[in-house]
Amino acid sequence: MHSSQATKHPDLLVGFSGSDDAGVFRLDDERAMVQTVDFFTPIVDDPYDWGRIAAANALSDVYAMGGDPITALQLVAWPRDDLPFEVLSTVIAGGLSVMELAGCTVIGGHSIDDKEPKYGFAVTGYIPISDLMTNAAAEPGQVLVLTKPIGTGIIATAIKRGQASESITKTATETMASLNKGAAAAARRVGIQAATDVTGFGLLGHLSEIVKASDVSATIDSAAVPLINGVADLAKQGMIAGGTKRNLESVRGMCDFGTADETEQLILADAQTSGGLLLCVDAPIEQALHAALADVGSGAWSIGSIVSREFADGPSGVIRVR
Repeated sequence: MHSSQATKHPDLLVGFSGSDDAGVFRLDDERAMVQTVDFFTPIVDDPYDWGRIAAANALSDVYAMGGDPITALQLVAWPRDDLPFEVLSTVIAGGLSVMELAGCTVIGGHSIDDKEPKYGFAVTGYIPISDLMTNAAAEPGQVLVLTKPIGTGIIATAIKRGQASESITKTATETMASLNKGAAAAARRVGIQAATDVTGFGLLGHLSEIVKASDVSATIDSAAVPLINGVADLAKQGMIAGGTKRNLESVRGMCDFGTADETEQLILADAQTSGGLLLCVDAPIEQALHAALADVGSGAWSIGSIVSREFADGPSGVIRVR
């Protein structure tokens, strides 16, 4: 990002300087505004489900900061001469259904004519400053807790290649369309300060941002990482997106993979859409977090830990996979 005064302000708490999920701007001594934007091309065949997933994905960045979404602007790119507007109406209906579940009011938006359809939202939320979660607050001794299984990128690739079963497609769709609202509330309840959501850069990519921003290292127990049923088999069949391969290459230099083979590495780097939250919790309250997540119906898997940089090579720390 080009250096400019337009990206700086005394009340800007989180901006371009880090790799956090959303921007945060102080409103007063107690409250801040959270803003994010996200949109993408279809990743499933059903237009209603595409709308649901796009909405949940856009909202997730606000939840990952600890905020509550309040309003949203809809973003639409549509090939008006190639796809009927009835299909767009179905996409929008799916998106609005999830916004309603989130208690987020859609107040407007913008549309353009585009050869490739795209859909998403710009979302604004609020947060008590004391509840703010960032990727720069992780500390050695904390446990890494993931709230959704991974593998949606592999499944989306299999869908595009006609290799995904109806069952696995349905499971992945419901995973992506589910909100991180409850998980964020549970994290706030126990006082989590360090978090991110797992999306396009994959589990390893988003964990690497925590490692860099917090000046720590991390360990991952690969056997503890939850996968959507069937993902491992699809990965072995080569259902790997180009983005996932790029994810792996971008983090390979800071990862010690031990005995993990290439397929296991690619799964950990799988580019997710609307993935779960990755939370850093102090060990003494790990079980309290698990209980809070269970109370809201969220998944909760302890998959590793934050450790000091003492065994790290270079300024960014390392991730050890075991």
